[in-house]
Amino acid sequence: MEGGGITENNKQSSSSSSGASYTYWVREVTQDAAPLPAPRKLSAQDISSTLPHSTSLGSVWNRAGTWEEKNLNSWASGRIKELLGSLGSLEFSNGKAEIAEVSKCIGDAFLVTVRNKKRVGYTYELTLKFKGEWLIKEEKKKIKGHIDLPEFSFGEVDDLQVEVRISEEKDLEQQDKVRVRQDLRLFLQPIREKLLQFEQELKER
Repeated sequence: MEGGGITENNKQSSSSSSGASYTYWVREVTQDAAPLPAPRKLSAQDISSTLPHSTSLGSVWNRAGTWEEKNLNSWASGRIKELLGSLGSLEFSNGKAEIAEVSKCIGDAFLVTVRNKKRVGYTYELTLKFKGEWLIKEEKKKIKGHIDLPEFSFGEVDDLQVEVRISEEKDLEQQDKVRVRQDLRLFLQPIREKLLQFEQELKER
């Protein structure tokens, strides 16, 4: 009996001691631990400091550079007219002609940013007004008309073709018309060179 009582007392003492030790340990950890940080709203400077410091293309709002398209019609149309308007004149075996103006310039040009990479493109349809003078049957005749460039796109300049329309051709024989058209198609190469220059400038924008 007495041995049993001692055992019970030991159990109670052990349980009490264990409980006090546990309580003290929790209290010590709570006092020594660092306090939890208070919530704070991030500022624009905090957010920008977490972004990678690399040069990104496109607008400020499109930092990831996922997709952005920029319209370049105004610059492109003006630049095409400027370049082709500076073609000057060509001399042929029996005449000469010059580009008077770009009478039609219809199309679109754009810059697309995809995954932080630039891509450019355009589609245009052009008409150039020409005037010239040819020696036909020992008589100098002034001839006017248009050189049409059917719709073409970026990368298609080497395959570009032209169509020549002669105005007031009633007094020209068929063989004379053919010769004049052949002469005017010689403008094709300088036209290609100017448009290739335009493409290069477009890529550098």
